[in-house]
Amino acid sequence: MPNPTRSPLAGRRAQAARNDEVILDAARAVFLDDPRVPIAAVAERAGVGISALYRRYAGKEDLLRRLCHDGLRRYVAEAEEALAEPDAWSALAGFLERLVDADVHSLTVRLAGTFTPTEEMGRDAIRAGELTEALVGRAHATGRLRPDVVVHDVALLLEGCAAIRVPDPERTGQLRRRQLALLLAGLAATDPPLPGPPPAAGEFGRWRRPG
Repeated sequence: MPNPTRSPLAGRRAQAARNDEVILDAARAVFLDDPRVPIAAVAERAGVGISALYRRYAGKEDLLRRLCHDGLRRYVAEAEEALAEPDAWSALAGFLERLVDADVHSLTVRLAGTFTPTEEMGRDAIRAGELTEALVGRAHATGRLRPDVVVHDVALLLEGCAAIRVPDPERTGQLRRRQLALLLAGLAATDPPLPGPPPAAGEFGRWRRPG
């Protein structure tokens, strides 16, 4: 018997949301493998017609932007959750573990420079930086994070873990967690100081499109 509380419109919206999720999952897999492939490859992997894809996304750049912005929003949400935790060191470590498991930075590294970012993405990127600064500052205050670690060291740590990729996804996750454990041990307060000056903001502008 049909559910009287569920309208046909609500059912269509739910189906559209499921279709969109299928398209985004396919786009993530396709573009992580090769960002240069045409958008038709996404439709083929998702099992939808190209017209269905274009009804949701104006073109490849629009789809790339959505993927990366979703990752950025996930980063912000995880950082906000971490800041609510009372133990600053555990909060930072847990934040990094969740981001590595979610594979957020693979898209950042792979797709950077392939699309024009929006103003909203810029605002979210600033927010992400502020939250990371707060997480690092809290961990410094405990004395458990080495004093010469800066926010951009955290970004490079995440990108380094994202660079680890083998054919078996489960093994990829294991190796990333292992590398992260080694890197977290290196973040703990200790001597001697790190070599060279810390990374600077201008060295790693991910969302600038080449001129």
